[in-house]
Order: sequence, then C-alpha cells, then structure tokens
Amino acid sequence: MNSFGNIFRVSIFGESHGPSIGIIIDGAPAGIDFSELDMEDDIKRRMPRERGTTARREPDRPDIVSGIFNAKTTGAPVTIMFKNNNTISKDYERFNTIPRPGHADFTAMKKYKGFNDNRGGGHFSGRITLPLVAAGVLAKKILKGVTISSRIVEIGGKENYQSIIDEVLLSGDSVGGIIEVKLAGLPAGLGEPFFNSCESDISHIIFSVPAVKGIEFGSGFASARMKGSGHNDMIISTDGKTATNNAGGISGGITNGNDVVFRVAVKPTPSIGLAQETINIETGEIENLSINGRHDACIALRAPVIFEACAAIAMADLYLKYIIDNCWSI
Repeated sequence: MNSFGNIFRVSIFGESHGPSIGIIIDGAPAGIDFSELDMEDDIKRRMPRERGTTARREPDRPDIVSGIFNAKTTGAPVTIMFKNNNTISKDYERFNTIPRPGHADFTAMKKYKGFNDNRGGGHFSGRITLPLVAAGVLAKKILKGVTISSRIVEIGGKENYQSIIDEVLLSGDSVGGIIEVKLAGLPAGLGEPFFNSCESDISHIIFSVPAVKGIEFGSGFASARMKGSGHNDMIISTDGKTATNNAGGISGGITNGNDVVFRVAVKPTPSIGLAQETINIETGEIENLSINGRHDACIALRAPVIFEACAAIAMADLYLKYIIDNCWSI
C-alpha cells in the first residue's frame, strides 16, 4: 500500500496538486539530531535545476509537525509535510478521457473507478518522491559511519549526455537513464534470508519510485555471461573484504562488509510533446495526443538523491533489526 518497513517504517500521503504531500516516519530512535535545516541539501539536489528538468518550481520547505522536540527525535512518529503551491491543474483535465500512453492515467482510473485525483499525476506523481528524500535524511543519520553516494552512469546510453538532452528537448521527446548508488561502511550481517534479504528490501522501495524499470546489484545482468571462477569474490581478510565485488556487497541476502553497489534503470518520461496515439475512453476511437504542461524531459537527472534516500530507508530498517537482534544500543 503506502507504507514501507518493519521497524523504521515510512508512510507517504498526498497528491501532486493537492494542498500538501508528506511522510510519517515511525520507529526512529529517540535522541537523534534532526531539524528542517538537515534536509536542505538533499532537497535542493532533487529540485529541477538542470536543462531537461521541469519548469515547475516549488519552494519545497519541509514542515516538521510531530516527533521532534528541541531539534531531536522524541521516539514518537515524525511527520514531515510540504505545501504544493505552483500547480496548473487544467493541463490534466482531459487525461481521464484520453489517458497518456505509458502513464498511470488508465490503470489508476480502472483501479479507483475514476475517483482518483489525476491532477499532475496525483498520488502516482514523481513529486511524491520529495517526502522520501526527507525521510532518507533521517535514515542516513541512523546509519552512523555509512557513506551513501550516487552518480548518473548514462543518459540515453551516453556517458556524456548533454547532446541527447538537447536533442529530446528540441524534438519534444524524452529520454531515460541509469543511476548507480554505493553504500560504504555498512557492517556485515544486515539482511534476512529470502523475503527480507538486503536486495529484496532495497529493490522493493526502489521500485516504488515512478519510472523505475530495473535494478541490478554488483555485476548484475553481466553475471549471466560469467563463469563461477570469474564471478566469485575471493575473501582476502577476516572482516569479509573481497578482491572483487561482483556480489555488490551482499551474499545470501546479507551484507558481507564490502560496499553495497546497485544500479537503477529509469524509463523516459511518458508525458511528451510529440504526438502519440491513444484511446478516447468515451468514444472508443483512437486519437492523437500532444501533451502540454511542465514535465521533465529526463527524470533520471533528478533521481540520484531519491535512490540514495530509498537505500538509506531500507538499510536503516535492517540496521535497527540487527541492533535489536544483537541487543546493542545505537
């Protein structure tokens, strides 16, 4: 549904053009330093700034309404809200009748019988990733000594991607990309066998982000073309460090003490200016649809900090279980 996690549990709410969006974080230990200022840097990293990102500009000022006292977590649920101000909802009025190809317009209408708020994509909008970024900042504070970094590997199949961004902007099209995330400093032993393995939990929350179409850890899909002798990571020290990291820092679903590394495939934005054919729900006829409004030509440009946040949330949940299992204190 709209919640993720077992101990460090997050629940998102709101719609893209509703009054506000936000997140409730339950399970954060008491006594962690946390304030609106702590979120400033990561929130800015998600904002549309580069060429190829949306023209919608929001202040994105977080408002902490519960769970914090004297700039420290109290142990109660932390609620963070963001106001929506810069909305132009008329751009979306026709999409209940003429759904956008590649978007959730059609499936949301079918699931919720037309009662869903489709303005700006509603609850299916990428704007809902803003509260995830906010929760990720608190999750990072729980993961003491862990460094989380991310980078754009490629856009449209190119490492030097500005030319393809210019190309799709000129044509009215869009383009996807690949993002890599690395977590350094995680202890060995995080993760549960099978359904709550480290890969399972990270993949679960990563796939909750709109536009994600794939994820791989370590050597990923390339491992299918390797031999065991080449893929196996030789252990070179008693703390589990290995000579290579084809496993992506995870063995048997459990962190092995090496960097956790994964890459995410982000699809092209479905809302494009080029004419596309789609069905008119009322007439049953195929029509041409050209989409106006403010949309990212490349969602991947703003995705790195979002995937960092997702990884932090998943690992904070597993880390707190690890602490409880071992009767340690943070």
